[in-house]
Amino acid sequence: MGYTKISVRVLVIVLLGLLCSVVRSDPRTTVMSVLCNSGVYTKGDPFAISLSYILADLEAGTPNQKGYDYHNISPYPNAFAYGHAACNKNLTTSDCSTCLGAAKTAMFGTCESRIGARAVLYDCTIRYEQYPFDD
Repeated sequence: MGYTKISVRVLVIVLLGLLCSVVRSDPRTTVMSVLCNSGVYTKGDPFAISLSYILADLEAGTPNQKGYDYHNISPYPNAFAYGHAACNKNLTTSDCSTCLGAAKTAMFGTCESRIGARAVLYDCTIRYEQYPFDD
């Protein structure tokens, strides 16, 4: 009888271990707020190139930063774009990327062609401006 109780306990522990290793949660991408700068840029504006660069850099760099908190500036001095992105530290790298993609989509859905914008989702945030800022 003693071996049966031990065998059942071991089996339960193994099954729980397997279950925990395959459990995955998705990032919470509920939009908390989206704010837009009142200034706008046009398609031919050099700022559009800087903005494209900084957003791609934030999406690629943030999930690979310790603590998922990343700031950068575009390398184009004729029209700098400043950016910051952060994710909930409990997310996986992949979930941080997913959340930032959703944040960017929410931001551009509201703030198309603006020289600054911020989207705050439940598990991540992304912001860009034409000027330096502290977040």
